[in-house]
Amino acid sequence: MGFELVRKTEHDTDPKSGKEKRRSNRTKNEMYRELMQQAVQNRIPFKYALTDIWLASAENMTFVKITLEKEFVMPLKGNRKVALSVDAKQTGRYQRVDTLELEPLKPVTEYLEGVEFALLLVKQVFTNEDGSTGILYRVTSDTTLDGYGITAIYQKRWNVEPYHKSLKQNASLEKSPTQTVATQTNHFFAALCGYIKLELLKGATKLNHLALKSKLYLCAIRSAYAALRELSPAQLAA
Repeated sequence: MGFELVRKTEHDTDPKSGKEKRRSNRTKNEMYRELMQQAVQNRIPFKYALTDIWLASAENMTFVKITLEKEFVMPLKGNRKVALSVDAKQTGRYQRVDTLELEPLKPVTEYLEGVEFALLLVKQVFTNEDGSTGILYRVTSDTTLDGYGITAIYQKRWNVEPYHKSLKQNASLEKSPTQTVATQTNHFFAALCGYIKLELLKGATKLNHLALKSKLYLCAIRSAYAALRELSPAQLAA
């Protein structure tokens, strides 16, 4: 549907280390909004925008809800501030999310600082593999959802994680030898095409990407070995 590579074309100085560093002339939040706008212009059918915590800014929430007229489910850091009523919002009485006494999976209406419209806030408590517990906070602009609906919708975002993993490991995105913007862009696009072909093969063969990659490698090795035998049969027979 669309992708954007971060081009660090400007030079800046790190105020802490004093070292020179490169940076992009556009922020990732600006790129996010442009890609979302493009998806709408391309008539991609969707109802909810799901993001990670780094894109859950008030500006992005307003853009999705007001400008694009879509709904969103986004995670929140515990230090974000909310008001629990219109009166509290108007008088500036905001509280940190992690100081609220929230019942797990029971959404409450709140007003996030910097966002003009009401949101639903839900807390999810989960257990890690080591037995420890963690807490996640999520907000949505769809005030008709319940706690289970919010978590179920956001869970769909997990599909992006195996996508990134396969793109890097099975489509060789992370093994790029390129150095220039043009060659890096070409490599990235070729990796995307490789991923799409793996998805098509997955649908046809019912095999996952790793199994398909192994089969392709095995076929390539057999073909190379056969070609090598034709070139030097005597040495290989000995």
